[in-house]
Amino acid sequence: MRLLLVHPSALMYSEIFLRLEPLGLERVAGAARAAGHEVRVVDLQVLGPGRLRDEVRSFRPQALGISLNYLANVPEAIALAARVKREVPDCFVFLGGHSVSFIAEDVLEQADGAVDAVVRGEGEPAVGPLLEAVRDGGVEGVPGVVTASGRGPAPLMLHTIDAPLPARDLMRARRRYFIGELDPCASIEFTRGCPWDCSFCSAWTFYGRSYRKASPEAAARELAGIREPNVFIVDDVAFIRPEHGNAIAAEVERRRIRKRYYLETRSDVLLRHPEVFERWARLGLRYMFLGMEAIDAEGLDLYRKRVSPDENIRALETARRLGIEVAVNLIVDPAWDEERFRQVREFALAVPEIVHFTVMTPYPGTEIWHTESRRLTTRDYRLFDIQHAVVPTTLPLERFYEELVRTQAVINRKHLGLRTAFGAARVLTRNLLHGQTNFARMLWRFNRVYNPRRQLADHARPVRHELPLPQRLDVGDRRRLYVHTRDATQGAAPRRLPD
Repeated sequence: MRLLLVHPSALMYSEIFLRLEPLGLERVAGAARAAGHEVRVVDLQVLGPGRLRDEVRSFRPQALGISLNYLANVPEAIALAARVKREVPDCFVFLGGHSVSFIAEDVLEQADGAVDAVVRGEGEPAVGPLLEAVRDGGVEGVPGVVTASGRGPAPLMLHTIDAPLPARDLMRARRRYFIGELDPCASIEFTRGCPWDCSFCSAWTFYGRSYRKASPEAAARELAGIREPNVFIVDDVAFIRPEHGNAIAAEVERRRIRKRYYLETRSDVLLRHPEVFERWARLGLRYMFLGMEAIDAEGLDLYRKRVSPDENIRALETARRLGIEVAVNLIVDPAWDEERFRQVREFALAVPEIVHFTVMTPYPGTEIWHTESRRLTTRDYRLFDIQHAVVPTTLPLERFYEELVRTQAVINRKHLGLRTAFGAARVLTRNLLHGQTNFARMLWRFNRVYNPRRQLADHARPVRHELPLPQRLDVGDRRRLYVHTRDATQGAAPRRLPD
């Protein structure tokens, strides 16, 4: 079959800080191609809408798959589905991805016939059987597939993440992917899943707290095939198992692979295994993202981080000693007042690390979606992007956004002001000499993208599609939140770390 896969447009924060290679979509493309299908991919993060129109008219896809890892892209995905249906009425349209897995039935209903199915769970084991069923009939019986007739069997989970390989060759404008100064930047996956259970996160509920590792040989072989000089390791928490991180490092050393790396991890993991991160620093690890989330014990307990403020500070000190630059994330609670914003600004200016802010957002799939006692002030999908407030704010909403942007701007000036201008200019010149402009654009777009008037105006836009209302749920048995369960896998069950 002719399959066209589409990634929707970039979200607000992607306009500045990063634009990541759609690795999940590439892996689904690889799985479909391995099953004998002809596949093309259009990534609207880096390509204009005209490219999709031209692709549909020339390729005439028999099936269209749209990635919905981000909730804010739901209205766009529905509109794209309807547009393609008008152009190619017999095209089978399906959605898949992290966010839509938790609200499959609602999105199907809202699409009003433009979407034929939603794939819940991992896409790689589902896409082959789904396309076969589209051709031969019986779509309702494909594991993980939801149609207007209801849910089919439980979604399957990959036993090994060594395959399928991502179809990177299908991506056009690869030089448009970047994260910070790592421009251009590819992505790779060493592990999948997260054994922790933070209340604001849906990674653990999606994967059922399972944890799978790529074999060191396969990870290094894939890494060696990446053309870009920079690589983002997309693992939810990198190097949970030190022996795994060391084994991949040994393969990288043996193959003499030289890249610059960016990864995400936790403070407690860094503190337990600093020698692994030190080894990777010698291999080119330059940046690390730490989700500190809060600067005090009360906030950390609220989000069930299972990390203390002291551990966070010691982790920052460890990263500095290793020569790794850290980007810290803090969650902004809409309940903050001016004094709380002032305290956070003082903290952010007192540490040398880069500090980013995300707004506390109850998402479908997270525990707080079911337990957050504050009522939603909006159900506009587009505002669920961790940059808008969707629950009541203590400050007037306009004032809240003014404080939020002011805080981020102060920190932005700290890293891009006169004291750091030389370093930024050096990086900028190096990238421009290689024809890379993403980092340069990032430097000059902050005030246009992060603007309190723009954010406030977003709340006044007409709303056609709304999130379903959250249902109160007794989460004493957290398995009720899971998309994947260990008894529905391809091959042997994935490993699950102890609680």
